[in-house]
Amino acid sequence: MHEIIRSILSSSVYDVAVETPLEKMGPLSDKLSRPVFLKREDLQPVFSFKLRGAYNKLAALTDAERAKGVICASAGNHAQGLAYCATRMGTRAVIVMPTTTPSIKVEAVKRLGGEVVIKGDSFDDARIHALALCEKENLTFVHPYDDPQVIAGQGTIGVEILRQHGGPIAAIYLPIGGGGLAAGVAAYAKFLRPDIKLIGVEPEDAASMKAALAAGRPVPLNEVGIFADGVAVKQAGAHTFEILKDTLDDIVTVSTDEICAAIKDVFEHTRAIAEPAGAVSLAGLRKHAPALEARGAAIAICSGANINFDRLRHVAERAELGERAEAVLAVTIPEKPGAYRAFIGLLGDRAITEFNYRIAPGNSANIFVGIGLKRGEVEKAEIIAMLREHGHKVLDLSDNEVAKLHIRYMVGGRVEGLENELLYRFEFPERPGALLRFLEGLAPDWNISLFHYRNHGSDYGRVLTGVQVPPAEREAFEAYLDTLGYAHWDESENPAYAMFLAASPPST
Repeated sequence: MHEIIRSILSSSVYDVAVETPLEKMGPLSDKLSRPVFLKREDLQPVFSFKLRGAYNKLAALTDAERAKGVICASAGNHAQGLAYCATRMGTRAVIVMPTTTPSIKVEAVKRLGGEVVIKGDSFDDARIHALALCEKENLTFVHPYDDPQVIAGQGTIGVEILRQHGGPIAAIYLPIGGGGLAAGVAAYAKFLRPDIKLIGVEPEDAASMKAALAAGRPVPLNEVGIFADGVAVKQAGAHTFEILKDTLDDIVTVSTDEICAAIKDVFEHTRAIAEPAGAVSLAGLRKHAPALEARGAAIAICSGANINFDRLRHVAERAELGERAEAVLAVTIPEKPGAYRAFIGLLGDRAITEFNYRIAPGNSANIFVGIGLKRGEVEKAEIIAMLREHGHKVLDLSDNEVAKLHIRYMVGGRVEGLENELLYRFEFPERPGALLRFLEGLAPDWNISLFHYRNHGSDYGRVLTGVQVPPAEREAFEAYLDTLGYAHWDESENPAYAMFLAASPPST
């Protein structure tokens, strides 16, 4: 640990990095009744903290090693940070990126002086190719997080925070992907200020460090969510784990909606737009800080702002849910004249953010409704209780991912007499031929009965599909999906599907 501290204090990152401001977030401070500060690493020259660790690693190489060049596998901020630093030092930088990398990121690396090599359909493919090139061309591999020099470079953020805030600090919230930033800041802060709580924050669907702490060692996750792609790491680093297991006081996981709400907070305070990974630690602060016992500031790190513009639509849709400023409900009302008016009357002057309905046979209809909230979960519970008191069946879909991502756009799609339909949620690689590959592998009597896709500016497309598969062939169908290799989840029992899309309506 002392070696890391010495390396942090002797780092020369300011040859390329700037000391970023620590800004007080006024409205959020008032809301949480304690000072809340945001460390603005999105203001670095490459719009993320990654250049700190990359430069510290390059500076530690010998002249001969720098002359031969460096290499990494990355589709994001590490690629840009390494390219920028290597160019400033006159060093060749080879960046291996998978074919799924958005063109905006490829062009950014080229503009920064990186030599881009496109290889493989996934990050693992790119990493394997990078390691092969590293050996073949005698380059130095620069790991994005699991390297002592990289960790020390990121640790300079901690030095700045403690210098910039002289008053009491209750907690610092540290975003964790592989753990490089968190390990560097935690090592320094725990050494100098052991009274400060150090709270790691990860996405719920990419909590690799939480899994490592539970297992006592880094372990691979079966699946990794990709919304916050900058922290979507399948296995925590060995070096970072050894530091964080002794320095973290707690670890918090946050949902996609909570991350979107934090992005909105960053925008409202700074007029800057954080990338999802960049807002993870603020999302954790919003969730965890109300439980802090110690007085003093709560500090989050805005770690980056490299976001594709077309992802903003998804962020805007989900921010209200993340703030608990909107409820999404499925409600059953009588299928008769005047029922719609009566239902709206029950809601009174509350803002209706969404309303989906289609006439259906029978005596009742299912509606999909979004309702604005001013008092969060308490008000939502009151609304649900009130509707049930008036005889309506109510299903809360506010935390149902399939309902929010797909079914809200497909209400009214019920087909009578449809048999043997299975509903699956997929993550398709965003590359030409991904859908065709899926379709070509289907057996002739497996019929596509439903399909919904929306582009969210990510490396993977979120797809919901219904497939008619005879019961005797379901084992073969599952085997095919495993062979296909696309991340997938069986949603056939999802209650939102049963209410709005399944062939037979739920029993009343």
